[in-house]
Amino acid sequence: MTGTAPVGPGSPEAPAGASTPARPEPLVPAYGRSTLADLLPSVGHHLDVPGCDADVLGLPAANRYVVLLVDGLGHDLVVRAADRAPWLAARLGDRPLTSGVPSTTVTSLTSLGTGLPPGQHGLVGITSRVPSTGEVLNALSWESDLVPEAHQPNATMFERAAAAGVAVSSVALQRFARTGLTQAALRGPRFVPFPSEKDTQLRIDLIADAASRGQRTLVYAYERELDHTGHAKGCGSAAWLDQLTRIDGVLARLRDALPSDVVLLVTGDHGMVDVPADRRLVIEDEPELAAGVDVVAGEARFRHLYVDRDTPAAVARRWRSRLDGRAWVRTRDEAIDEGWFGPVRDDVRERYGDVVAAPTGDWAFMTRTFPQEMELVGMHASLTPVEMRVPLVVATGTTGR
Repeated sequence: MTGTAPVGPGSPEAPAGASTPARPEPLVPAYGRSTLADLLPSVGHHLDVPGCDADVLGLPAANRYVVLLVDGLGHDLVVRAADRAPWLAARLGDRPLTSGVPSTTVTSLTSLGTGLPPGQHGLVGITSRVPSTGEVLNALSWESDLVPEAHQPNATMFERAAAAGVAVSSVALQRFARTGLTQAALRGPRFVPFPSEKDTQLRIDLIADAASRGQRTLVYAYERELDHTGHAKGCGSAAWLDQLTRIDGVLARLRDALPSDVVLLVTGDHGMVDVPADRRLVIEDEPELAAGVDVVAGEARFRHLYVDRDTPAAVARRWRSRLDGRAWVRTRDEAIDEGWFGPVRDDVRERYGDVVAAPTGDWAFMTRTFPQEMELVGMHASLTPVEMRVPLVVATGTTGR
């Protein structure tokens, strides 16, 4: 689902004499009430995990839960393609969660795994500058000497649940066993590997077995192909719809395979926007955007701009002038004050760019620093509803829901 970029006087799309339309507001997460960070603490409340004092999401009470995250499963995208995902659509409900900011996998998985908003866990995007060293960390590949457990020192919900006697498992590809991101965001469960994503029945069997291995159980599972297809082909493509239909069928099979006393919770980490070729601005080719910026990080739909020699206010002013309503541009302090990241720890603060910029429509801010981004069709990370809203599907075995 693509947004429509706001058009203002002086922009190439504005007809002569056109008035300036109302500019959209960013979808700022309601941390503590309806975000991915609130999911496992709500589960933990029912599993008697210390410190999980409330279920703010109103989940069914149970002793056994499976939480399955589908990468790239945006709530609005499922609504749009409901005929291709009948199992999901029938259970979607009208109370989606939101991701944190930015709406991207690294940040979302860490919010899910820790039960904390981004400003507390500190994984602030796929790439960000490390204040103590100046390096730009890619938290997906984690090609760095940074110790994940030190970079993200908060106990995960999986560690907390295991310490409380819950049988906690993670069913995932073997190669994810001890990656940097796994150790930072999802450490703590018994790791249950499978060698290939093509063996769907094996994955279902492993999840069902893990869900039954104790009196109180929590199983985490992850599905990534929808996101990969959206990046390569677009979330409006036939290939993406085919993946959605496949996943919908797998979820139905999984629910049938689970014991009736297990609650299956399905969510996503972000939605997606297809970005046309003529909506891509290359920062290095835009003098107003490049001026005063020393390091660019983040991703094309949420840029961290690090400013060492100019002032953040001056850089933000130039970006706002050039983009003319096509992005939410904030200094770090402004974004924090508006609650984009939740409460921000002092040692996390400078991981965010001195200026952050997130497109309001289907634009992207590219950089040659990350040439692999140039190949993407579907993108995400901004604060638009289609990127921010993710489903919360609750499927129990006793009601058919």
